[in-house]
Amino acid sequence: SLFVIVGLTAYAQQTDKAPVPIKTEGDLKKEAMMKVPAQPAAPEVVIEKTNAKMTFESMVVDYGTIENGAEPLRYIKFTNTGTDPLLVKNARGSCGCTVPTWPKDPIAPGQSATMEVRYDTKRTGPINKSITITTNEGPENHVIQVIGTVLPKKEETPVPAAEPSVIKGN
Repeated sequence: SLFVIVGLTAYAQQTDKAPVPIKTEGDLKKEAMMKVPAQPAAPEVVIEKTNAKMTFESMVVDYGTIENGAEPLRYIKFTNTGTDPLLVKNARGSCGCTVPTWPKDPIAPGQSATMEVRYDTKRTGPINKSITITTNEGPENHVIQVIGTVLPKKEETPVPAAEPSVIKGN
C-alpha cells in the first residue's frame, strides 16, 4: 500500500496537478477546531404597525415675521384619529436651532395633544427648518415645516453728545 501512495503522488506530479494531501483523523480535528463558528443571522427588524393615526391641525409651524429674540415657543396640535393608542417615539429638528418636545404618554383614540417647538429666535434671517416625528403608526414619519423670518436686532439710536456750552464773558 505504501508503494501505491508513492506511485499516485508521482503520477499527480507528472500531470502538472498539485498533489492532493492525504488528511489524517488528527488533521480533520484540528481543522474543525480552527473553523470560526457561523455567525448568527442579524435579528430581523420588525416594524411595529398599529391602527393609531396622528392627524395634525397644520403641517406648518409659521413664526411669521418676528423681532430678534422674540418668544421662541410654538405648539403643534394633533389628534389620534385611529383606533389604537398613539405613541410618539421621537421628534427631531433638522438642526440644533429647532427643538421639539413631545408627550411621552400614549394618546388614546379620539384624544388630542400638543408638541412644543422652540426655535432660536436670535438667529437673524429666514426660518426654513423641519421636524421629523416617529410614531407607532408604522415605518412612515411625519414631517412638519417650520418657517418664518427673524428680523435683525434693532440698533439702539445713539443719544447725541451734548454740545459743550460756551460761556460768554462780559
